[in-house]
Amino acid sequence: MLHVGLTGGIGAGKSATAAHLATLGAVIIDSDVLAREVVGPGTGGLAAIAETFGPGVITDGALDRPALAGKVFGDPAARQKLEAIIHPRVRARSDELAAQAPPDAVVVHDIPLLTEVGLAPTFHCVLVVQAAHHIRLGRLTARGLSRDEAEARIAAQATDADRAAVADIVLDNSGSLEALHAQIDAAWPRLIGYEANLRAGRYSRRPEELAIVPSDPAWPARYARLAARIRHAAGDAVLSLDHIGSTSVPGLPAKDVIDIQLGVADLDTGRKIAPLLAAAGFPAKDGEWWDNPKPPGSPIHHKLMHGCADPGIVVHLHVRTVGSPSWRWALLFRDWLRATPGTVTEYATLKATLAAQGLTASDYAEAKEPWFDSMDTRAESWATTTNWVPGKSP
Repeated sequence: MLHVGLTGGIGAGKSATAAHLATLGAVIIDSDVLAREVVGPGTGGLAAIAETFGPGVITDGALDRPALAGKVFGDPAARQKLEAIIHPRVRARSDELAAQAPPDAVVVHDIPLLTEVGLAPTFHCVLVVQAAHHIRLGRLTARGLSRDEAEARIAAQATDADRAAVADIVLDNSGSLEALHAQIDAAWPRLIGYEANLRAGRYSRRPEELAIVPSDPAWPARYARLAARIRHAAGDAVLSLDHIGSTSVPGLPAKDVIDIQLGVADLDTGRKIAPLLAAAGFPAKDGEWWDNPKPPGSPIHHKLMHGCADPGIVVHLHVRTVGSPSWRWALLFRDWLRATPGTVTEYATLKATLAAQGLTASDYAEAKEPWFDSMDTRAESWATTTNWVPGKSP
């Protein structure tokens, strides 16, 4: 079962997105509907609201929403009290409904405040629908709000940039409904594939056809979304979590692969959290894994490896013991490259030279090893000169 978080600012078209996803076969859980349900007449939620905000927010045994809005709108403390009543109840009811869905379902959780309340890491994938500000204003005023009211509603929510930061897929609903549907249709196979991979314990593999692409400024944000899910899944077992490899170095061309280093107390701990990572979308890779030793000739260093079930991205999740030589080297190499632009240029030139030879991705990785070995002394010298400490970039 795949859990997708769907969100968007007021007037962006979230409801239209959910409706079309339902026609494709998604199971929709609408938090707005649940938020009304959990404070309906006779519920514990309604009693808690009356106790917190007074009997003036209840009329004829039901919630007087305008009266409640008058108490919480523009008052952050009052809003937090209301959210503390509603959100846990909505989450519990959402869990009940999700448990009733088929095991191969794509369950879409329609949550207006997903970004604001920090729920993004709890989902396998986050879908954000956006629209231009003036279009959202037009939609809201067409519903009967004044321009000032519409502006206030928009300003009270997260910004488009905030929502985009947690989005795995962004849908633009500034145009026609048909255009929105076309984007959803294009995204649906990815969600279906993600669910199938998740259920089967499969991960997206790096293509053997080598493709070195220009540095992408979106790589760090992609890492941040993945890292948040890993932290949420593994909890206190995560002693360190870092973006490593070429995509962690600004300006460096690379394969479109996000390398992540998860530092744990020992590999037994890594094995214990493997099911948690798999459930979060990061299935383990079978077999024995180790790193080529640095400096050359030293013992090999074992690790665990995970991938990502999302067919839209390729992830290499390296699980290493904190303080081990390989854990240290991954951080040193990254920080040294970040601090020495000349080395980045040198490495980029090597990448281009090898790529021009028509190597496969596996042969390319092997062909770079002599350069890595030759860089060991230079990197260690830089570390000594700068008093570099692992995990604390200079």
